[in-house]
Parts: sequence; structure tokens; C-alpha cells
Amino acid sequence: MSTQQHTVDHELIEAAAHVARTRCRGDNHTMAAAARARDGRIVTAVNAYHFTGGPCAELVLIGAAAAQGAHELTTIVAVGDRDRGVVPPCGRCRQVLLDYFPSLKVIVGEGDRLRTVRIVDLLPETYVWADHQIDEG
Repeated sequence: MSTQQHTVDHELIEAAAHVARTRCRGDNHTMAAAARARDGRIVTAVNAYHFTGGPCAELVLIGAAAAQGAHELTTIVAVGDRDRGVVPPCGRCRQVLLDYFPSLKVIVGEGDRLRTVRIVDLLPETYVWADHQIDEG
């Protein structure tokens, strides 16, 4: 596991915080995520909570980014509504983010302890889904 630190993208955090403040309403949308695409643009999304389960903001963001043609994401952050600040991705999101974007960086921490880490550092001893697929070629 690497301990390398990367620059914190404060513009990305503010984009997610803005969406959390202005778009998260009630119990259905409580988290916002923002990601920077390789071309520099920022894509945002909110979670879609439902009692049967629902996608986290990070997973909704993957689909929103693809719909906008942003297929290579470099950094992602999630921010909670009600000024909860940066929230690290859940286990499911960590695995999906790793599978989609193995070189992705994730902003975690709080206050003056914010830091940017590689997604692989959030999943030590990782299982990479693509490594276990049968190549029928």
C-alpha cells in the first residue's frame, strides 16, 4: 500500500458541496459527488436513496459522466448534505470505482486533514474484477 499524498482539489470539493447544499432535499438525496474528468471538466451527481437500496452519489456520477462523454475520471469526492463535509466512499463504491478507474484518486478526510489518496490505497489486498474474467479471445 502506498502512502503517497496528492494535491487536494478544492474546486472539486466546492462543486460537490454546492450540489449538496442546493440539490439535496429530504431523505432521497443526501449525498453529492463531483469528479474531475481527464479533460479538466467537473461532473456532479447526487445519490438516489430508496428503502430497497439505491445507488450512492459516486455510482450515479459514473453514469452521468459516461452520458456526458467523460469516460476517464481522475479524482472524485463525495460531500454530505447539511454541511456534513467530505464523506469517504462506502465499500461497494470503492470496489466499483477501482474496477472502472484503477488510477482514480479520492479525496477523504475532514477539515485540515483532507487528503487525496489513490483508490487502491482505500482497498488494500484488492480484488480487481477484470483480472478474474475469462479471456475468450
